[in-house]
Amino acid sequence: MKNKIANMIDHTVLKAIATREEVIKICNEAKEYEFFSVCINPTHVELVKQELEGSNVKVCTVIGFPLGANTPEVKAFETRDAISKGADEVDMVINIGALKDKNYDLVERDIKAVVDAADKKALVKVIIETCYLTDEEKKIACELAVKAGTDYVKTSTGFGTGGSTPSDIKLMRETVGESIGVKASGGVRNDKDAVAVIDAGATRIGASASIAIVSGDDAATGGY
Repeated sequence: MKNKIANMIDHTVLKAIATREEVIKICNEAKEYEFFSVCINPTHVELVKQELEGSNVKVCTVIGFPLGANTPEVKAFETRDAISKGADEVDMVINIGALKDKNYDLVERDIKAVVDAADKKALVKVIIETCYLTDEEKKIACELAVKAGTDYVKTSTGFGTGGSTPSDIKLMRETVGESIGVKASGGVRNDKDAVAVIDAGATRIGASASIAIVSGDDAATGGY
C-alpha cells in the first residue's frame, strides 16, 4: 500500500522562502521514494526539470498561485511559460471571488484559458480552495472545471484557512464522477490521513509531509 501511495504523491515545496538547495533536496527525495511528481513554484521549473532528468518523476508547478486573482490572460501566459521550461503538470487556482459573486462565466473562462494554453502538453489540475466555499459552491466549481476540460479538481493551495478533508473529497468525487482525477492537498500529514482521502475518492495527494506519509514517521513532516 505504501508504494501505491508514494506513486500518488506530488512532493511539494511552495514556501516563498524555498531555496535552490531545498528544491534539489526534494527532487532527490522524490527519486528515492518514487513519488509521482515534484510540485514547485514556477521559478524553479527549469531547475527541477534538470534535477529529475532520467527519472520517472514528473515536474508540477502552480498557476495563479495562491490567490487565483490573476486574469485569465495572465494565467494562460504562466501556463505556456511553465510548459516551455519543462512543466508536465500545472495546478491552477480558480478566481475564488468570481465564484462567490456567482460570475460563473468568468470562472469557466479562467479555467479554460489554462486548459487551452496547456493544449494537452501538460496535465491541468484546478484548485478550488474548499476552505472558502460552501458545499454548493464546491459542487459548482467542480462542474465548471469539468465543463472547461480539466484533468483534475484539487481541494486546496495549502495557504488558505484549511486543507483537504475526506468529506470534501467525497463531495468532489461524487460531483465529477469517475471521468477525472481528484487531488487532496493541505492537511495530509501521515499515512492515516492519506488512506482516509484515498478511500474518499482521491487519486492524487499534494503534500510536503510525503516522507512521513510513506514511512509512518510523523516526525518527518514539512510545510508548504
